[in-house]
Amino acid sequence: MEVAEEPVRVQTLAQTGLANVPFPYIQPPENRPALFRERETSDSGIPVIDLFRFGRQELRRACRDWGAFQVTNHGVPLQLLDDMRNSGLSFFNECPMVDKCTYSCDPNSAASEGYGSRMLVNQDTVLDWRDFFDHHTLPVSRRNPNRWPDFIPNYREVVVEYSDHMKALSQRLLRLISESLGLPSLCIEEVVGEVYQNITISYYPPCPQPELTLGLQAHSDMGAITLLIQDSVGGLQVLKDGEWVTVQPLSDAIVVILADQTECYLLPNIMYITNMLTKSISSVLGLASIDNIARKEDYAAGSDLEDVILVDEALCAPEHPGRIITNGEYRSAQHRAITNAHRARLSVATFHDPAKTTIISPAAELVSKSSPPRYRQVVYGDYVSSWYTKGPEGKRNIDALLLHQYQAAEWLWQMDQGACKSLSKEPSEEEFCLALRNEIQRWNFVKIAEIAELQRLQKSTSFFASEGLQISSKLDWTDGHICA
Repeated sequence: MEVAEEPVRVQTLAQTGLANVPFPYIQPPENRPALFRERETSDSGIPVIDLFRFGRQELRRACRDWGAFQVTNHGVPLQLLDDMRNSGLSFFNECPMVDKCTYSCDPNSAASEGYGSRMLVNQDTVLDWRDFFDHHTLPVSRRNPNRWPDFIPNYREVVVEYSDHMKALSQRLLRLISESLGLPSLCIEEVVGEVYQNITISYYPPCPQPELTLGLQAHSDMGAITLLIQDSVGGLQVLKDGEWVTVQPLSDAIVVILADQTECYLLPNIMYITNMLTKSISSVLGLASIDNIARKEDYAAGSDLEDVILVDEALCAPEHPGRIITNGEYRSAQHRAITNAHRARLSVATFHDPAKTTIISPAAELVSKSSPPRYRQVVYGDYVSSWYTKGPEGKRNIDALLLHQYQAAEWLWQMDQGACKSLSKEPSEEEFCLALRNEIQRWNFVKIAEIAELQRLQKSTSFFASEGLQISSKLDWTDGHICA
């Protein structure tokens, strides 16, 4: 295995007064924060829920529409929040580097406990502009305070107390989320099982070129739920409708982020095939014909996809024993951290995760003929290994678990958020056909931006026939601007 060299601490780089960001920290152009529109927001940017007085629908909307929100009146002592932030600041700002490095994590081990700068062992990964200290805090058998700094007064005691309060709040929130779905209050909590908790203090030094870097690249968290506090500087952003929304710091609030194992987003049944095709669909999809689907027959011979049935004019999977916890009612939040040129920033994230041996499946109460499973069953430890191997790139890790018939639908959702490209507006006839064929082979669906393109498609059936593909000559224009 290639040995990962621990990079120079980002804080050390920043203190040298460098004018340019070193190459390993420069994001590719498509990921740089300067290229993304940032939504103009007031107040907190994301919903704020007062846990002393709130309605179930308020929580449901926050989980469904955002996957992230802030909570106040949460029951965690505000002094403890300050103590935790101050403990982190003391470690990064007051301790000599030689002392901090005695607690360094293993750069060749993913999620190693201690002080570090590199989250992944992959040498090709663009580095984040941050340093961190990761604590393994639960279950208690993992908790080893000797791995935590002893030269900061009360540091270890603060971490332990904070850990216990975060566990209690996480469990309370999971119960409320279960109830908001109409499930038994302990439903999600019982699926998660014994809690594995990590607490990560992240320190983001000032960056000379913040438009080229990210403090933490866009991702969704792999576990069940994440609780986060931040200082007054701010820099956390959540993706909403293709725009990055900055989460305004509130000193008395805790940010709640739904993670992948609680992924329960509303994936609309947008695969309305019968409204678009009346005779047949491309053989690259592995389907015999729409008529066969309606008669509940199998895919064409040789297909590696699963059987399908037609339910309410939507292509759905048959019922299975289960997949990922809540089967698509809410969406885990894609988020990132941006940097700035003038002030350091600190945040503390608490990850509330299942044990690695836990098998994650959707709640049986949320699976039916009209709401079939969207995800494969997964062992959480396998998911974690995949996450660290592939890296935290958006939501591709959770999307990899989608059943085949939902992958195209998820792509369409992402495309509507600006994550994918549609066809060129003025391609030649040959370019149009080739591009369309490639997109159908890749995604099973393609976005048509203009009515004129749909009309051109209707005239191009001879090309597809020559390629061994079959596209209906009768297509209806729909609000979705989608054809297959």
